[in-house]
Amino acid sequence: MTVKMKRVSIYVEEMKRALDFYRTLGLVIPEGADEAHHVDVEQDGFVFAFDKVESVKSIIEGWEAPVGYRAELAFELEGREALDGVYRQLTALGHRGVLEPRDTPWGERYAIVQDPDGNLISLVA
Repeated sequence: MTVKMKRVSIYVEEMKRALDFYRTLGLVIPEGADEAHHVDVEQDGFVFAFDKVESVKSIIEGWEAPVGYRAELAFELEGREALDGVYRQLTALGHRGVLEPRDTPWGERYAIVQDPDGNLISLVA
């Protein structure tokens, strides 16, 4: 048996708010996607998808909102200046900074912010 990851999806309360966050992060997302119930964003052969919670509730019977941190998504930036700049931009827009940019013992520049739906987003360079 062969298995291949098809996509990673996150559930969002407000599509435009979520997509604006990820646009600020640097993903290329068409403006027309803001009102959709499902959006696929493909980058380098990887699909990152967004689904509105109301749509998910109509498919998954008994769906309950997750509690606590369940996953961390990591996005690689070009370098430390890019990482620091994106972190400053996102936190200036009101997104919660969980871990300020820092150099790690394993050689990465690293920071964490929360997206509008509470997901932990790692920035690495």
